[in-house]
Amino acid sequence: MALPVYASPLERVWYYTYRVICALIFIFLIAPILIIIPLSFNADPYFTFTRAMLHFDPAGYSLRWYDNLLTFGMTLPGALRDGAWWSDVWHNAQWVQAAKNSVIIGFFATILATVLGTIAALGLSRPEMPYRKLIMAILISPMIVPIIITATGLFFFYSDIGLSGTYFGVILAHATLGIPFVIITVTATLMGFDRSLVRAAQNLGAGPATTFFKVQLPLITPGVVSGALFAFVTSFDEVVVVLFIGSHAQQTIPRQMWNGIREQISPSILAVATILVAFSIVLLTVVELLRRRSERLRGVTPS
Repeated sequence: MALPVYASPLERVWYYTYRVICALIFIFLIAPILIIIPLSFNADPYFTFTRAMLHFDPAGYSLRWYDNLLTFGMTLPGALRDGAWWSDVWHNAQWVQAAKNSVIIGFFATILATVLGTIAALGLSRPEMPYRKLIMAILISPMIVPIIITATGLFFFYSDIGLSGTYFGVILAHATLGIPFVIITVTATLMGFDRSLVRAAQNLGAGPATTFFKVQLPLITPGVVSGALFAFVTSFDEVVVVLFIGSHAQQTIPRQMWNGIREQISPSILAVATILVAFSIVLLTVVELLRRRSERLRGVTPS
C-alpha cells in the first residue's frame, strides 16, 4: 500500500520504520541460507570464507564438493567418465543412493498420505460428521507432538510388529507425518466448495464415485496437490524418524547429512544443502501457483 499524500509526519515515520523492520526480519531469517550457498563453492575444505573467496579470487571457488556428491563411495572415482563410470555412480555413490532412497520413500509416503488425508478431509468437511473437532485434533496431532516422541512411539510399535528397519515401515512413518498437511490443505479448499454442485450431480443420477471424480476432485485438485507437495517435503526432510526406524539400507539424504556431520565433516553437506534449497524454492513456487489457481476456480480475487 502506497503512502498517501496527506499522511502526517508521524505516519510517514512509521511507514518507513515498518518496512525497515520487515526487511531486517527477512534478512535475519534468510541470512543462514544465503551464507550456505557461496560456502558450497569453497575450493578449500573449510566451513568459513577463505581470503581468496573474500577477494573474489576465482582460485578460491570450485565445484569439487558438488563433484564429490557423485564420486563419494564409488569403486573407481578416477576412471574415465563414460557409461561404466556413470553406472558406478548410480550403483555405488553414497549420496546418490541416499537420494534414490529419499525419492522412493517420499513418493510412496506422499501417495499414501494424499489418499488417506483426502479421504479424511472429505469426511471432516461434512456437517453431519460427529465429533469433527475432536477427530481433527487427533489426526493433526503428529504436527503438534514433538517429533522425538512420535519417533519413539513408532519405534516401539513397529519393532513389535516387525516393521522396524524396513522400507514399508519408513514409508508408513513418513505418511503418518504427512497426513496432517494433506488434511489441512484439502479441508481449507473444501471450505469454499459449493455443495449445491454435489446435490445437482446426485439429482442427475450420478453415484458417489462419479460425483467425486467428475465434480469434487477437479475443483479441489489444487488443494490436494498442495497437500501432496507438503507431505513430500516433510518426508524428504525428515531425519529423526529415519534414525529410529530405518536401517542402513534406508539411508536418506537427511540421514546421510547427519552421518556426515558426526563422522566426516565435509563441505559436501553444504553442496547438498544448496541443492535442497533450490529444490524447496521450486516446490514453494508450485504451491503458490496452485494456490492462485484454486482462488481463480473458487472465484476469489487475490488481494
